[in-house]
Amino acid sequence: MKTAAKRKCSRREFLGRAALAGAAFTIVPARILGLGGEKAPSDKLNIAGIGIGGQGSSDLAQMRGENIVALCDVDWNYAGKQFKIYPDAKQFRDFRKMLDEMKEIDAVVIATPDHHHAFAAMEAIKHGKHIYCEKPLTHSVWEARELARRAREAKVATQMGNQGQASEQTRRLCEYVWAGAIGKVHEAHIWTDRPSNGLFNEYWPQGVSRPKDTPPVPSSLDWDLWLGPAPARPFHSAYLPFKWRGWWDFGTGALGDMACHTVNWPFRALNLGYPTEIEAESSGMNKEMYPAKSKIRFEFPARNDQPAVTFWWFDGGNTPPNEVTADILAMQDKISGSGCLLVGDKGQVFSPDDGDQDLRFFLKLKDDKEMTRGSEHEAVKAIPESLPRNAFKGPPDQRQHLEWIAACKGGKPPYSNFDTAAYLTEIILLGCVALRTGKKLEWDGPGMKAKNAPEAAQFVKRSYRKGWEL
Repeated sequence: MKTAAKRKCSRREFLGRAALAGAAFTIVPARILGLGGEKAPSDKLNIAGIGIGGQGSSDLAQMRGENIVALCDVDWNYAGKQFKIYPDAKQFRDFRKMLDEMKEIDAVVIATPDHHHAFAAMEAIKHGKHIYCEKPLTHSVWEARELARRAREAKVATQMGNQGQASEQTRRLCEYVWAGAIGKVHEAHIWTDRPSNGLFNEYWPQGVSRPKDTPPVPSSLDWDLWLGPAPARPFHSAYLPFKWRGWWDFGTGALGDMACHTVNWPFRALNLGYPTEIEAESSGMNKEMYPAKSKIRFEFPARNDQPAVTFWWFDGGNTPPNEVTADILAMQDKISGSGCLLVGDKGQVFSPDDGDQDLRFFLKLKDDKEMTRGSEHEAVKAIPESLPRNAFKGPPDQRQHLEWIAACKGGKPPYSNFDTAAYLTEIILLGCVALRTGKKLEWDGPGMKAKNAPEAAQFVKRSYRKGWEL
């Protein structure tokens, strides 16, 4: 096994043409390695759901052409609807017990809170199961790198849930940037309106204190299992079913949740490698939650013939300065709630919204008077296709699930397999490390450490509650 330092170049390469063209090789199903019989493409997979009450219900709905044989959730009231939809599936609270008992499972779909992702996925790897895991792939930087390594060694088919990666426009944007149409990119600006804006609680809160009251645990919930590897604390409805995202111990905040969508295509297009510097500022930190607002700067060094890139992240209502978004404002009067803008020396390209479905994009070159829809711009029309497309029909969410199912049966690696997804997750979560450390980080990517801040190590690799060590 090569060391991280020796793999530095290849890690950068897989984000670009080499990685995406790499979809030409075939995954060897774990069964061929002595863990069971090989599945033919026409055979149905035996799939187990881990975390099925929220996003997991949507994931399972995309799998209904397969056999849903087991369902696992720590809150049987929250999961009750899924038990009725799949009455023949065996029911479990603990995914470890489920995987030990049910040898017939071929693959698992993981949609737990973030702090359980690596544990459920690693347990599946130990049992030779294929894995679809919701984003962000893990709760910590170290977990992302370790999970990718273990999945690679086990040769299981993997996919991180990311609807936009199945989109035609994700690939088209990469082809456009690689062709040099906007020149050499030196700035990237990505923003989201998450978390809650304080007026309408349509998302989840951040920047508040831990509740002091201790209501009783609902009879349907195994609170100790819900906590899992996180430090023990009293139950409170402030943490679940969905509000866990903003808490340090359970979620990864707006950055971990939304950047996997909005940052997906620019990371692929720019082949960034590791940042050398990360610095964060926020609306104010406490010991329990991510801040209500943050702005994070990542500095990526020059690579090959491309210049250094300053990569900005904004959340909680923060957006890029008006002088940066002037052409967007001229086109649509206001800034979209979420978006991505790449600035090159020949022009700029902008994609509004989260990028978690079919992307739209607009561009303006130096000689253009205004931004134009990408599909209508002559410069885009002249660039040939060079990347393989997702071969499945339907909306992006359905297509990315079908892509993974095909891979489980011996097909091509999914576009968001754990090698690609772990890198994306690892870099994104460095922003969380910078927030929690409270200082500018001088980052050693291959060594996975802050050269100027040894205290950051506790956030790069978290401590686990006894009995939950990876």
